Amino acid sequence: MENPNILFVSRAYPPVVGGIENQNYELSVWLARYAKVKTIANKKGRKFLPFFAPYALFYVLFSLYKYDVVLLGDGLLSFLAWAIKIFSKKPVICVVHGLDINYNSASLGVCYEKILIWLYQKIWINIFIKKVDSFIAVGNETIRVGIKLGIPEEKFIFIPNGVDAEKNLLNASQKDLENIIKKSVEGKKVLLTSGRLAKRKGVAWFIRNVMPKLGEEFVYVVAGDGPDRKNIENAIEKSGCADKIVMLGRVSDRDRNILFNTADLFLQPNVKVPGDMEGFGISVIEAGACRLPVLAANIEGLRDAIKDGRNGFLVESGNASAFVEKINQLFNKGNPRKIFGEETRKFVVENYSWKNIAQKYLEEIRRRTIGPSVPTPISPEEIVRRT
Repeated sequence: MENPNILFVSRAYPPVVGGIENQNYELSVWLARYAKVKTIANKKGRKFLPFFAPYALFYVLFSLYKYDVVLLGDGLLSFLAWAIKIFSKKPVICVVHGLDINYNSASLGVCYEKILIWLYQKIWINIFIKKVDSFIAVGNETIRVGIKLGIPEEKFIFIPNGVDAEKNLLNASQKDLENIIKKSVEGKKVLLTSGRLAKRKGVAWFIRNVMPKLGEEFVYVVAGDGPDRKNIENAIEKSGCADKIVMLGRVSDRDRNILFNTADLFLQPNVKVPGDMEGFGISVIEAGACRLPVLAANIEGLRDAIKDGRNGFLVESGNASAFVEKINQLFNKGNPRKIFGEETRKFVVENYSWKNIAQKYLEEIRRRTIGPSVPTPISPEEIVRRT
């Protein structure tokens, strides 16, 4: 049976940088290797959304007859499902990442927060999202949040984020690392966090509570930018160990890849933040694909991305002593990259490579669109063999 003809709509897409942008891009590219996929995407960021939304609506409604299914890149696009269902019974499947069904507008200011949250819950959750036929959640925590919001459990399936296991690999040396951080790492143990700097990532918490308890041989490199940057800078200033911390801000893809391929341990010390959540944690599997073991908080979507002892290690979120103890334990055995790197990469390739993840998406899309696959008829020879 032929694969369905898919219309994929993404409101977050490169060259804009971000987790959903990267995931939507990779999904569109890899899914197109196994099925017919037409992608329409907003490539100009959030400011262009007021223009992209009506364009997407117009395109979807007037070209719907060409496609078997509509795949939405995240929950904010669920208004398209509502519009589609007015005119058609075509199935609509939506990828959900966490915040797109657990909206938090605190960053917009107190005076707007209650109004925006009320509008989102009343309109997006109760009207738009409930018109979606099924959801592909990148993390099990997202499913739990969705069920609490009244979305039937049977509408969900968990498929983790994927990674191009070759994309971030490169040959890099200690000298390359030093050129980026402008600091000698001779005899040092290099810890790395890379990605968008949101409060839930726990970087400021880690600097305040863990770094002062680690030895002078540790260097903590923070690469990325985001809304929590000033808070992190303040934490560095007050930590008493600013000489052990390097804050790079946003880095190029090549510099990020050099960091992935030269650091000794990747850190994802997330903390609980009301109204916010980690849907999955794409950076931790990108690091793992580069033979960089991960130490992460045992919280939310990180539980889906990290399997303790396989591609990293999980410790209790917010427990500074547990982080200190685990970090020292790992380095007391030697260099974590040299000890665990190959096994870490092997696990990531086998479980999170886009080749496998895209096929899981296609299998779910086929199931929701066409129905269960028809069993292959058994030949007379096979019947004889089995009996």
